[in-house]
Amino acid sequence: MSDLYERSHDLQKPDHRPTMTAAGNDPPERRSLKRVAAASSIGTTIEYYDFFIYGTASALVFPTVFFPGADPAVGTIASFATFAVAFFARPVGSVVFGHYGDRIGRKRTLVWTLLIMGFATVGIGFMPGYEVGVFGFFEDGIGIVAPILLVAMRFLQGFAVGGEWAGATLLTAEYAPEGKRGKMAMYPQLGSAFAFFLASGTFVIASVTVGATSDAFMTYGWRIPFLASFLLVSVGLWIRLAIEETPVFTEAQEKQSIERAPQKLPIAEVLRVQRREILLASGAMATLFSLFYMGTAFLTSYGTGELGFSRTKILAMGMLAAVVFGLATAISAIASDKLGRRKIIIGVFIVAIPWTLLLFPMLDTGSPIAFFVAVTGTLTLYGTANGPIGAFLPELFAAKFRYTGAGLSYNLGGIIGGAIPPLVAAKIVADGSSFWVGVMLAGLAFFSLVCAYFISETKDADIERGLAADV
Repeated sequence: MSDLYERSHDLQKPDHRPTMTAAGNDPPERRSLKRVAAASSIGTTIEYYDFFIYGTASALVFPTVFFPGADPAVGTIASFATFAVAFFARPVGSVVFGHYGDRIGRKRTLVWTLLIMGFATVGIGFMPGYEVGVFGFFEDGIGIVAPILLVAMRFLQGFAVGGEWAGATLLTAEYAPEGKRGKMAMYPQLGSAFAFFLASGTFVIASVTVGATSDAFMTYGWRIPFLASFLLVSVGLWIRLAIEETPVFTEAQEKQSIERAPQKLPIAEVLRVQRREILLASGAMATLFSLFYMGTAFLTSYGTGELGFSRTKILAMGMLAAVVFGLATAISAIASDKLGRRKIIIGVFIVAIPWTLLLFPMLDTGSPIAFFVAVTGTLTLYGTANGPIGAFLPELFAAKFRYTGAGLSYNLGGIIGGAIPPLVAAKIVADGSSFWVGVMLAGLAFFSLVCAYFISETKDADIERGLAADV
């Protein structure tokens, strides 16, 4: 037993790092890696598809369906307020699912996040509006109950996605061969590009099929993307149930069993050991969220409401932008294995400061080409920073509380950068001074730049220990 303990203890040393294997000490089979890549990418695509169609509907539909009596500007602010609820639910989800992900495993936890997200999204698709029924039922709507139910479903969406991201990235990072964690962790990061393309595409199909401005679209056409989630979730569950638990998690569990050490709560332990990394990483993540949600949900609303572009045109531009930022995500993730994660992320934040200052003067020219450049440029910056993040955050934390630490860092950044900026921006635009939205985003980019500067590089970190000083 003592020899077994010493061998498990030696695995923590840099010179004795285990090869990431599917079983035993043999390199993982190519088939296993492909299965893991597919499970993480498809699962994340489905989760974020559900999350993003809500953002699109918040811009195009919900002010009318769920807040019909409000002034248009007030209705938009109220709609984005329900959108923001999910960002406050995400850290809760990261702690709850992180606890189980660090205790019972990545795979089983990810199955639950997918089921909860699917339930909430399909539930929104069947939900009556404030004054509008659904499929022949509640013909006069359900009044104030409608926005209350909408908030509840949105909270569940945020709760589920709060546990999804960390688990999906851990799945790939912990399976990755030595020196290729950035490339492997690219796959769940591509999920946001795939999801935005699908979300925009399903709304385009719904608009073209029933008419972008028709009563039919506002009554039932917008529900099609939400109900379609049922099929996607079914596919995602089938794929996720077929994969094995990650080797790093299995080894960490065996090590704890050998040492007979009492298990501490993951959230308590990560806050004790790596509180600094959580705070700095959260600040760095803020600009990623602001670039993405401003570039998608908010600019969709701005393009239709302030600039007068059609829904179909805005959504089609979003689909093209998704292709570009997906490519940026892949290229930067692969490059981070050579250049380092931190260097790429810092470079994006430096460019983001002048870009966001120029963003709204460019938009306010009213040119469709300028709008497309603005959306595509914003999402390309996001994609370039997003690529390395899939490996960067898991590498920061020790294996035994990695799910909790990576998820909490990511989702706290979502409150700062995803929930607050769209709400503040909607109020600024309503007051008629869009330039100050750019100033707010530039200030946030500077804040994230400072946070990223004080985080150490992780590409050569021991995947078992992360950057933990004492585990």
